[in-house]
Amino acid sequence: MHTDTEVIDDPTPRINLATSEDIRREMAKVYRETRCNKILPSNGTKLVYMLINILKAYEVTEIEQRLKDLELAHLEGAK
Repeated sequence: MHTDTEVIDDPTPRINLATSEDIRREMAKVYRETRCNKILPSNGTKLVYMLINILKAYEVTEIEQRLKDLELAHLEGAK
């Protein structure tokens, strides 16, 4: 079964969330916008919740990569 999908241009600018510092900065921005009533507290809460989960995923990815690097260095040192 085929459904037509409409592509909608996203007017929201892209946010750089490539590092934990980028994510922290975005959380701070959401906090300030909530404090200044630019966004509703309920929306701010949802956005920060999503950012926290993105941060957790970033942290896990970083830890996995560092562990792989350490294991590789250990194996190469054992030769």
